[in-house]
Amino acid sequence: MPVTRLMPTPEADDLIVLTRSIVDKELRPRVDEAERNADFPRDVFRTLGAAGLLGLPYPEEYGGGGQPYEVYLQVLEEIATAWASVGVGTSVHALSCFGLSMFGTEEQKQRHLPDMLGGELLGAYCLSEAHAGSDPAAIRTRAVRDGDGYVITGAKAWTTHGGKADFYKVMARTSDEGGRGISCFLVPADAPGLTADVPESKMGLMGSTTATMLFDGVRVPVERRLGAEGQGLPIALAGLDAGRLGIAAVATGVAQGALDVAVRYARERETFGRPIIEHQGLAFLLADMAVAVETARATYLHAARLKDAGKPYSRQASIAKLVATDNAMQVTTDAVQVLGGAGYTKDFPVERFMREAKVMQIFEGTNQIQRLVISRGLAR
Repeated sequence: MPVTRLMPTPEADDLIVLTRSIVDKELRPRVDEAERNADFPRDVFRTLGAAGLLGLPYPEEYGGGGQPYEVYLQVLEEIATAWASVGVGTSVHALSCFGLSMFGTEEQKQRHLPDMLGGELLGAYCLSEAHAGSDPAAIRTRAVRDGDGYVITGAKAWTTHGGKADFYKVMARTSDEGGRGISCFLVPADAPGLTADVPESKMGLMGSTTATMLFDGVRVPVERRLGAEGQGLPIALAGLDAGRLGIAAVATGVAQGALDVAVRYARERETFGRPIIEHQGLAFLLADMAVAVETARATYLHAARLKDAGKPYSRQASIAKLVATDNAMQVTTDAVQVLGGAGYTKDFPVERFMREAKVMQIFEGTNQIQRLVISRGLAR
């Protein structure tokens, strides 16, 4: 059942209608087979780009949609109700464009952003390493200055779109000054020495390729550094706040998708002569699921509106990510319960929703890290 949304403008209403049309025509008919076969849907991202949905929160002068974050996130949620891999991929792509949009020179923006925001170039984000997930200041991948460029050596773990992306936003160490010694680079996928390891065999999000990216003396011209040398960690952390809102919206979409399936099933399935939704024990479970979804949506929209107003929102972004992903895990688990034995089979998508919800409590900062961010914000 479509979510009732209060959008800020008629144009935003039209974007939701457009998104739902693409979701129904392009995503729903193929999601099950693609996830089953671990097929990466590169063409879907081109479709979203051509429709103007990949660059919604970015300026129109560079090919973006010029939309507030509250609109972009609701579009993202609509995508994720059908296909979480595409929702996550869209969020990661937006995060990959953030450093260039916010810290790039005018020449860099003019040269790269239009193709990135239009979907011709798909992005990936390289921050985590095998020993540096929740502690990005501990990264070891190095970028050594060599003439008019840098030579990057190391490995970046858990890269969404790894081996499939056209460009990689890479954080690499340019000095040994801890968090102040990290710089940000925009690395093209065809750079010599850049390869993808074997993709991870994951529990869920099969349509989203995740791989370690290997940098074996990858040469990058100095004009592909974003911001000043040593500015990489602040660029990464600034982007993560927005990225956490993206994952909150995706998680809410997954939960909404699971709720929709559960309600539909409960209306049709009968026991003791009536639909199971009329039995109070199950009806109350569905009511709690609806409350959890609505709460998650309200929480991420509050944080997004703070961002759109130019106010601090880091703590609220962590709250939204924590609430939305924990709620998604609970809602998808309960959806399996509502369907009973059928929910444990692949005949219905709720088992997939449940597997997809789990990782959302982990990436873009584990929910334990979100609690750390929130508590430190309170302490200040």
